[in-house]
Amino acid sequence: MTKRTYRIAVAGAGNVGTFVATDLHKQGHDVVVIEQDKTVVEALAKELDVNWVTGDACELHTLDEAVLSSCDVMVAATGDDEDNLVISLLAKQEFAVPRVVARVNHPDNAWLFNEGWGIDVAVSTPQLLTALVEEAVSTGDLVKLLNLEQGKVSLLEVRLDEGSPAEGHTVGDLEIPPDCALVAVIRDRHVIVPKAETPLRTGDEVLALASPQAEDDLRAALTGER
Repeated sequence: MTKRTYRIAVAGAGNVGTFVATDLHKQGHDVVVIEQDKTVVEALAKELDVNWVTGDACELHTLDEAVLSSCDVMVAATGDDEDNLVISLLAKQEFAVPRVVARVNHPDNAWLFNEGWGIDVAVSTPQLLTALVEEAVSTGDLVKLLNLEQGKVSLLEVRLDEGSPAEGHTVGDLEIPPDCALVAVIRDRHVIVPKAETPLRTGDEVLALASPQAEDDLRAALTGER
């Protein structure tokens, strides 16, 4: 089966934008990079064989030159949160780009990166790193790894501690709240797709998708705490 390819625009040719563009290009996608610094474009164009547009991605004429209306995804990856918000809004409202992904540089601004600004997915590196550190050191605590759908759904993880109310029970025994689904159990480095008869043991890493309203009930079911 042939892998589907997409046309993807990346705004900002800093370290983050260049890495994203390079990786997407290697995967066979049609990538266009927008960067306002002509010197940066001239230097990187020699190494990265993608479409380049020199200009300010906050300007309509620049996005028009990049033929943004033909893109499946817009990635606002500049080092300025205000620019990323403007780029995202223009991409969604003026060019009807189906999926807009935006980089959050300062965690205090994360609350702004929502569907009101045309953003489908917001990525905050500091928050992601914090979540990964918590995941690495926490046992018996529910850790939020990633927000999806503008925070309406979260990917959560818990490593079952000894004495967990889930220990020794099957997935079907648990009182899983509405708006929540267990998506994987990781045991001895193996991924188990949870079914009603799947037993849970101390040390299991349980991954779940849940709405904010369901998190407390999910925590209670897996850790015994609220």
